[in-house]
This record gives sequence, C-alpha cells and structure tokens, in this order.
Amino acid sequence: MKITLFSSKPYWVKWFNDLNKYSFEINYVTSACDMKSVNEAKGSEAVCCFVNDDLSKEVIETLHSNGTKVILMRCAGFNKVDLDAANRLGIPVLRVPAYSPNAVSEYALSLIMALNRKTHKAHDRVRDANFEINGMEGFNMVNKVYGIVGTGNIGEQLCRVLKLGFGAKVIAYDIIENKGVTDIGIEYVKNLDEIWKQCDVISLHTPLTPQTKYMVNTQSIEKMRDGVMIINVSRGALVNASDTIVGLKSGKISALGMDVYENETDYFYQDHNGSIIKDDNLSLLISYPNVMITSHQAWYTKEAISCICGTSLQNLVDFNSQQIKKSNLVNNPVSLQPSQ
Repeated sequence: MKITLFSSKPYWVKWFNDLNKYSFEINYVTSACDMKSVNEAKGSEAVCCFVNDDLSKEVIETLHSNGTKVILMRCAGFNKVDLDAANRLGIPVLRVPAYSPNAVSEYALSLIMALNRKTHKAHDRVRDANFEINGMEGFNMVNKVYGIVGTGNIGEQLCRVLKLGFGAKVIAYDIIENKGVTDIGIEYVKNLDEIWKQCDVISLHTPLTPQTKYMVNTQSIEKMRDGVMIINVSRGALVNASDTIVGLKSGKISALGMDVYENETDYFYQDHNGSIIKDDNLSLLISYPNVMITSHQAWYTKEAISCICGTSLQNLVDFNSQQIKKSNLVNNPVSLQPSQ
C-alpha cells in the first residue's frame, strides 16, 4: 500500500522509515499539502498530513479523484480538515489523539521560566562577553497564581508540575472537569473571567473552536492583572495578535510566550533567514524583548515523534483490517456508516 507523506522533513523520513515494519511504500513530499501539490498523491491509497496542511474541500475532492481512501493526520489537531467533504466522499480521517502530554506541558513550563528568569537573554549577553545582570530580575515561581485554561492531558500535566513541583497556587477552567486535577487540590472556576482576573500567569491548552477563537482579545486583556504573562502552546488563533500587541505596548502584558501563531502556515517549519517577514504582527512580536515565539515545536521530543509515527502507521493497519479505533477517528464517513 502506498502512502504520500506531505510536509516531509528529514526527521519524518528517519522515524517513519525506522518504524515502517509493514513495508508500506512511502512517497515523501517536502511541499505542504494544498492545491498546488495535491497531485503528488496520485495513485496513493493514503495520505499522511501535518498540522498546517490544507485539507480543504477542493483538496479532499482532488485526493478522492486521485484514489485516496484514507487521510492520516500525524498530529492531534484537525481544524484545517474539511470534515464534511471527507464524510461525503467516504474518506476516514485518522489522527494521533495523544502522543506525549509531557512534551507539550514541559515546553509550556520552559517558556514560563525563560520569560521569567530571562535565561535566553542572559545566554546571549554572556556570548558577547557581557556579564551584566541588570534587567534580569525575575520572580519566585511559588509566589504567583497560575491559570490553566483547558485541562486535558497536557493541561493536567502542567497543573501537576506547578502545584506539586513548585507548590504554587493553580486554578483551572474547562467545560469538563478533570478528576486528576481536582484530586491534587486544584480548584475549577466557573468562568474564564475568574482566570483573567485572578492570575499572574495564564497558559492556554484548549482546542480551537468557534467558541475559543480569540479568547485572548481586547476585552479579556482588560480584565487581566497588570503585568500578566500569557503562554500559548495550543492553537495560534486562541490569541488575537493585534489586541495582544496593544496589551504588550501598554505594559498590561509583561511577557508573552507562544509556540503557535494564527498565520504560522506561511512561516513555521521553513527557513526564512535573510527574507523580509511580511506578516506585520509576527514581525513586531519577534522584535519585542519580552516575547518568545518558537516554531510549533513543543511536541518535538524523541518519545513524541516515535509515538506519532508509530500511531499513524498503526492507524493505516487498522484501516486496512477494518478495525479503526474510535478514539482516533475524527469524522463519520459514509463508508463507515451502517447500511439502512
């Protein structure tokens, strides 16, 4: 069986080749999946796509015409997939629902600590033989109140580290309470306003939905504590970049750490060194001394990528044997619906 893997990088080639004990034929395509590249998958029964690949209605229809029978998402998110089109054409969309919550939660913590203690700036100073520490003042982690928005596997892990590791006060918000969070003594608040009002550090760990889009905006920022730190390692569009820039300029937001960005598709996972960044908001944000933006790499550990590649291959095995795991299927294609 042939797979066309879009948005390929050397690390994907290495791990898929190492774990492909099923002898699938894998066609590695460095381009992202979109209307320009979709015909690279002609003749492949499966395509394997990443978080920023374009799986719009037109792309899925072309894939279907070219013989694609299943879409393998090597990530948890699927907000760029037109599920209605996949359903209508009978194409199952399979994802990796959980690969390493520790990887992402630890990365969120690393952003908090780096922005607090300015270790990235200290490193740059010392490389230039500047051993001055003026301007490097931070705070004791235990003395701050942390708000975790979204307490699935990743949010729960961050709650545990902050509460049990640092002994800090942590409050949480989610539409569904997680017993693992309440069992360690963390209180859920009834609405997001309580997170905005009470917390010194806010970390977002929620999926992108119409309800969560731009949850960080002018109105919510106005409700936050002066000098708040905001962390987003989930989905870029949870944060309205223009409104956040205003908050940074006013000093309302003292620090911002983001491993995601709303319009990241044009930049992340690519080398633009020597080029002009045409996205004005992104260009501004990466110029600010109290902002850290990284290229959607919170997931990238040896354990996580091994799990992602292994699960993606297993998803194809399960598809072939008609034993698809419900937890990995994100749509309801007509091909899998019971006959009337």
